[in-house]
Amino acid sequence: MDADSDLALLVHVARGDREAFASLYDRHAGMLLAIAQRILQERSAAEAVLHDVFLELWRSARELDPQRGSLRAWLAMRTRSRALDRHNAPGFPRREGDVSLEPLAAPTDGEVALTAERAEAEAVRRALLGLPDVERQALELGFFQGLSSAQIAERTDTPLGALRTRVAAALEKLRRTLQPSRTRGRAP
Repeated sequence: MDADSDLALLVHVARGDREAFASLYDRHAGMLLAIAQRILQERSAAEAVLHDVFLELWRSARELDPQRGSLRAWLAMRTRSRALDRHNAPGFPRREGDVSLEPLAAPTDGEVALTAERAEAEAVRRALLGLPDVERQALELGFFQGLSSAQIAERTDTPLGALRTRVAAALEKLRRTLQPSRTRGRAP
């Protein structure tokens, strides 16, 4: 699975090709459902988010600009954004507790997950678990709970400048750790 084949399928989806759309769904639904479930902690709400994201893809396929990033990244960010919107909506049941990465490591029953996607998710999980706890917590609070830097600083009782330094250091460590696995097997 790569960005080029996603782009080729997206061109067909923009023309109304349902088989291409189904291929994109099969390719990415497992990862997106895991992201939504991680944020929402509720399968039915996560499935609703997944439905909304793919409906948006179907409707806006012509307008997506591949120069702005990969389709996979767009889908992941739309899923995250919609899941956070739903989570922060009035009336959504709140669950307190620490953020954990387990749903990313092991997809639930019925999810379609490709081997390459699982390997990549495992590499990211291992890289995150390799970070110092304070750095990992800051990233998790920002990504999975959608907290701002100021909110994370307040929640973790950390000065804002120190928090931003931690986040920058954590992101750099992730970049260094994950870079070799992203370029393996690709031509220079």
